Amino acid sequence: MPDYPGISRDAFRHPLDQQAEATLRSVPGFDIVARKFVEFMYERPQFVSLMGNNVQVGPQQYASLYQMFRNCVRALDVQPEPTLFVAQNPQVNSYAIGEEHPCIVINTGLLDLLSDDEIRTVMAHELGHVKCGHTTLTQMAIWAMNTASVIGELTFGIGNVVSTGLIYAFYEWRRMAELSCDRAALLVTDNWQLVGQTMMRIAGGSNRFAHELNFAAFEQQAEAYQHLDEDGLSQVYKFLLYNGNGQGPMLSHPFPVDRLSYLKSWANSDEYHRIKAGHYQRSHTDGTVNVGATARNGEVDRLRRELADLQDELERLRHL
Repeated sequence: MPDYPGISRDAFRHPLDQQAEATLRSVPGFDIVARKFVEFMYERPQFVSLMGNNVQVGPQQYASLYQMFRNCVRALDVQPEPTLFVAQNPQVNSYAIGEEHPCIVINTGLLDLLSDDEIRTVMAHELGHVKCGHTTLTQMAIWAMNTASVIGELTFGIGNVVSTGLIYAFYEWRRMAELSCDRAALLVTDNWQLVGQTMMRIAGGSNRFAHELNFAAFEQQAEAYQHLDEDGLSQVYKFLLYNGNGQGPMLSHPFPVDRLSYLKSWANSDEYHRIKAGHYQRSHTDGTVNVGATARNGEVDRLRRELADLQDELERLRHL
């Protein structure tokens, strides 16, 4: 497994990820959402929940997973090392949260479906989110949209600034961020077919019929999908599907066939081969979101008061 000591997120971050974040930051209301997020949401409660409800991976707990994880952490030079949890959940999914104390969660459904190499690919992808500093923005997006839809300006005062434009910008950024993390998975595995195969398995894999899956056919499907863009009407449908106007939810991830096409292109690029050769941007202070100071010891009393006030307000709203 290749290692990239001191690698910066900017060495492999996808330009569409960077552009989408810049657009998101420029949308009216983003700064207010950022400040409110810091006021009411901290990493510690999430970490406490994970510790209480899931299995923490370590040398004596899922030891083989832990070794795979440590190898991926070293390969991408992720500091500090995130905490890995396994959640009892049949959904084939994984996610990363936290910035100062990052955590990665992998569902049992994913572990039961994928091979060791594919699990390693998923770990590298999630570590890409941590390395790129995506976790705070992702949690901010989820919090802002949920808060605006449930209680809006009655409590946090953000209902009037979480506009449709801001929601679209959040979702567009979330989709583009996945492209950077697919690159992180490629850097760790050095095998774009393996990363693509993992995408295929997550998209529609089956343990029972696993022997009938064919990555070459999935690659052809991705190429056929790209040809659909030659039809202007198909491009309109694609936009509508991504943004929830096809009477479905807005999508937080690009279609797997889109991701495969982006990844395959980068795997054949000079940029990727320069990174493999050790010629890449280095940095020890990566981060993507500056939303102000987080809670410190001197702020504990203030935090407790705010949480108590928030709980009182939520109780009042339930009885309206």
